[in-house]
Amino acid sequence: MNDAQGDLEAAIGAAMRRIFPGAVGLAAFRRLSGGASQETWAFDRCDAYGGRTPLILRRAPGGTRQAETAAGMETEAALMRLAGEAGVPEPVVHHVLTPADGAGRGFITSFVDGETLGARIVREARFTGARQVLAAQCGRAMATIHAIDPARLPPLRTATPRGRLDELYARYKTVGRPKPVFSLAFTALRERLPPEPRLARLVHGDFRNGNIIVGEEGLRAVLDWEIAHLGDPVEDLGWICVNSWRFGGAGPVGGFGSREQLVGAYEAAGGQPVAPEQLLFWELLGVLSWGVSCASMVAGFRAGVDPSSERAMIARRSSETEIDILNLLVPGP
Repeated sequence: MNDAQGDLEAAIGAAMRRIFPGAVGLAAFRRLSGGASQETWAFDRCDAYGGRTPLILRRAPGGTRQAETAAGMETEAALMRLAGEAGVPEPVVHHVLTPADGAGRGFITSFVDGETLGARIVREARFTGARQVLAAQCGRAMATIHAIDPARLPPLRTATPRGRLDELYARYKTVGRPKPVFSLAFTALRERLPPEPRLARLVHGDFRNGNIIVGEEGLRAVLDWEIAHLGDPVEDLGWICVNSWRFGGAGPVGGFGSREQLVGAYEAAGGQPVAPEQLLFWELLGVLSWGVSCASMVAGFRAGVDPSSERAMIARRSSETEIDILNLLVPGP
């Protein structure tokens, strides 16, 4: 254990004793591998009678760093609480870190047992039953999220369809290496721009296989609210259909279900009617967005900002998104 981890463990242990009556500290404090842009730590809260309760710490990188597009740790915690109150399966947020805790920015939640690795969810036999109902469960959860009264939300950025497309194009131009298939996708998206929503709703922004916890009965929790924003709710439905989040599974929704299951359950739960062309727009934009993100990683590798081979390996996946774009624009075998 390094000094930084030891200091963090001591700070969280002291917080446990302040927050939970009868708590005497913590055990098994360790960092989990999941979470590409935030830190995730697991530990057990210990009480005076020998009991142990598993908990999760979600923290900004280094305790303080935050991406410009991130909602913020305090906002994430607030959204999880609101979603949980509305009926979305969520971990319980027990505590939001304060400066007095000395542990940086983050929050502590209950531990939800289950699987988060997308490849296991779409392949393993123990999730056969879950795969029959998971797309519908995700649709109902999305409808619940989108129905939350905007007046109850913390401050969030607004992202319209045109704004999202313009923002993505600006990022694409910084890559420095033109890709004809990406240019084709931008042209197709401009021709298919959906109307601006009459009322911008809460959009999770990263609702997909890999950001959910699944048990044998299906959906147990929705995770990773860091890029939540106000916008067109169909964005969430399109994003979960992106091929990169199917992990080799046959179903177009997360590799485990059909678009009909997703949209049917979404509309039945009170979600707005979803036109096929609107869903296609957001799925195509999602594929292109991931493709641009992959392509941009090679710039950091070449510049030496991040010399790890991981970035270079992810960058090559932009070619996969080019195939996905062509399959969406020119459907067929």
